[in-house]
Amino acid sequence: MSAPRAVSLAPSATATVAALGAADRLVGVTAHCDLADDPDAGPANGEEPPTAVGGWLNPDLDRVADLDPDVVLTSDGLQADLADDCRERGLDVAHREPSTLDEAVEGFAARGADVGRPDAGERLAADARDRLDRIADAVADRPRPTVYCEEWSDPPMAAGNWVPDAVRAAGGRYPFVDPGERSREVDPAAVERADPDRVVVHVCGHGDRVDPATVAERDWAVDAPVTVIDDSLLNQPSPALLDGVERLARLLHPDAFSVADADDRT
Repeated sequence: MSAPRAVSLAPSATATVAALGAADRLVGVTAHCDLADDPDAGPANGEEPPTAVGGWLNPDLDRVADLDPDVVLTSDGLQADLADDCRERGLDVAHREPSTLDEAVEGFAARGADVGRPDAGERLAADARDRLDRIADAVADRPRPTVYCEEWSDPPMAAGNWVPDAVRAAGGRYPFVDPGERSREVDPAAVERADPDRVVVHVCGHGDRVDPATVAERDWAVDAPVTVIDDSLLNQPSPALLDGVERLARLLHPDAFSVADADDRT
C-alpha cells in the first residue's frame, strides 16, 4: 500500500506529522505551517515541497481538492466548519480537536494513524508522557507559584485549553481558566486579586515578537516579572507543547533543573 497523500490545514498537524518523520506525506500545507517556508523539511528524493494552499482559516479548497489528497488534516474548533466544507467536497478529513494536555498527547498517536504511521505516533505520545513524568519528578514537593498566561492582549485574554494543564505540569498554579475551557477575556482586576508571581505572554500568531513592556506597564496593580514565550510553545497542540511545558518548568523552578542537569552529567 502506498503512503497516504495528506494536506494539512493546521500548523499543529503539520508540526506533528514532521515530528513523526512523515513530512514526505504532506502534499499541501497552509502558509502558516513551518514547512511552507522550510524546503528541507518537505519531501525527500528530489520531490517537490508541499504546495501552500492559503491561510489556516481561509485556504483555497479548490487547490486542496486539485492535490487529490487521501486525507485532509484539520484541528481546533475554529476549523470545524472548514472540516465540514472539505467533507462536502468528498474529501476524507481527520479533524482533531484536543482541549487538554492529555488530549493533545493522545492526538500525537491519532495523527500517526491519520498518515499511516501508527507506530511512530504511539512512540511520539509515549515520549511525551515520559517527558511530562520527568518534569513532574523535578518539580515535586516544591512551592507552586501563581502564573498568569496571556494569549491575547487587546483585550487581555487568559489562556485556556491545555495551558492550565501545562502550567500545573510545570509546577505552577493557574486560577484563571479551568483545564479544557476556551481562552477568555479577563478582567485586569481579577488578575490583580490573584496576585501572580509570574506573567507569561504568548500572543497568538506573534511568535516571541512581543514587547514585554506592553504588559508590564499596563495600568494595573500587578507586580510580577513578565516573560514572553514563542506562542507556538503554548498555543499549538503539537510536540512543541512539551517544549513549552519544559520552558515553563525551568522558568518557575530553575533550581530544580540545575540539580537535575547536574545529576545527568554525573
